[in-house]
Amino acid sequence: MQVIDWKAVVNKHGPIVWNTAYRLLGNHTDTADCFQDTFVCALEVSRRQHVRSFPALLARLTTARAIDRLRQRMREPNISTDITDCAAIPGSDVEPYQQVQAQELAIGLREALAQLPQQEAQIFCLRYLNDMSYRSIAKELGIKANTAGVLLHRARTKLRQHLEKAAVT
Repeated sequence: MQVIDWKAVVNKHGPIVWNTAYRLLGNHTDTADCFQDTFVCALEVSRRQHVRSFPALLARLTTARAIDRLRQRMREPNISTDITDCAAIPGSDVEPYQQVQAQELAIGLREALAQLPQQEAQIFCLRYLNDMSYRSIAKELGIKANTAGVLLHRARTKLRQHLEKAAVT
């Protein structure tokens, strides 16, 4: 059985987990819940199997948890999808129209990610939020690198279509 210093794991990888979740969720409350869920799930995984790479495992788990939370937001009509923290508001050097455009784009991207199939959304986030290579994504998800590339292409296409459709309406 693998002996793991969880305090060291959280200290070392916690900021990456937080940043990944926050980029997807956009607010501290959901990010804190996702952060906790990620490490609890990582603990459960480590009890069942040897963990080869904590950064890859935590990136995968964080992304999956955050996407699940986005989907939950979209399903629950009483929860606002444009939850934004004051810390996310840009400084005074940003023009108001740029701020509004950035917020609208972030909201649209979150909504679009929530509508993608789980694996496509996860691969998109692992690639673009965590800067993982196709090979690393494939290894972590147990698929071929070519499959990861195909799924990423599908995800980008669907996201583009969703955002273009949202821009027209």
